Amino acid sequence: MTKTLKKPVTLQEAIVYFSDADRVFEYARELRWPDDNVICPRCGHDKHSFLSTRKIWFCKGCKKQFTIKVGTIFEDSPLGMDKWMAAFWMIVNAKNGVSSYEIHRALGVTQKSAWFMLHRIRLAMQKGNIQKLGGTGGPVEVDETYVDGEGKNKHGGGSYVLKESANWYGKRRVFVKGERKTGRGTEKTAVFGMLDRGTREVRAEVVHNVNRETLTNAILENVQRGSKIYSDAFQAYKSLPSDYIHKAVNHVKEYVRGDVHTNGLENFWNLLKRTLRGTYVAVEPFHLDGYLDEQIFRFNNRATKDNPLTDADRFTLAMSQVMGKRLTYAALTGKGQGAD
Repeated sequence: MTKTLKKPVTLQEAIVYFSDADRVFEYARELRWPDDNVICPRCGHDKHSFLSTRKIWFCKGCKKQFTIKVGTIFEDSPLGMDKWMAAFWMIVNAKNGVSSYEIHRALGVTQKSAWFMLHRIRLAMQKGNIQKLGGTGGPVEVDETYVDGEGKNKHGGGSYVLKESANWYGKRRVFVKGERKTGRGTEKTAVFGMLDRGTREVRAEVVHNVNRETLTNAILENVQRGSKIYSDAFQAYKSLPSDYIHKAVNHVKEYVRGDVHTNGLENFWNLLKRTLRGTYVAVEPFHLDGYLDEQIFRFNNRATKDNPLTDADRFTLAMSQVMGKRLTYAALTGKGQGAD
């Protein structure tokens, strides 16, 4: 095993640390197979031979070769892991995101490759929802917002409304161009979010609409029954199941009434919109889920007094989520039949 340096804590140290091909290979191998029991990602067989000069394994089960990249977001990427590691570090620790043009200039890859890299990294930042919100007894804030890139940067300056839903990396969603409006009558893309004040975890998703059925189903899926739910006075929240303790604040009269407010979630919306308007500028609606995953990851893993996460901690966490996720360029651009 290659002698390693002290694990990096800054971007500059990370670039130096991962510039050594042997070191980056060992880091990725230990992260993927911490018990040193290498498993074939294709057939699950644990009998294999290793060719050290090419850093590939030959599986004795399926009789195929595999590398450290197979079965991860890196699969079939011709870019070296040193560039991938640097890009990972940059995006997970940049409060307002990193544009593909910045990655292109910093790492010496094409802008198209950088754009594809960033979408693959966003897929790794996506985390499945294991436990429901509200389980610790803290209230859950719920709110909806409307997202659209700056009109001057879109073709024709129009807005778009979601007409057909699917995973952002699977099928192309169908959006129809509409007039530019404001408030709940807007044709911008609707996003619904929930924030657990107890765990400080936020969840958000693109929704077809903000009617009662859509929002209620999202709450039932994500929030534990019996939890306190705080919202604004929007009509869609007034018919929540009776086993939720629902309180609302009327923003026409006030924004805070004791503990009843949605200021935590409003803060998340502000961070999201600042990133979309300031860094990414012209986000297509059918890619919005990916940008949500990125912002959610950074928000949920930010440093707090109770949980002082470092840049290195966020990097390691994101890298630990690359397995079992693959995104092809055809699927990303809607020209294929989905991720494989």
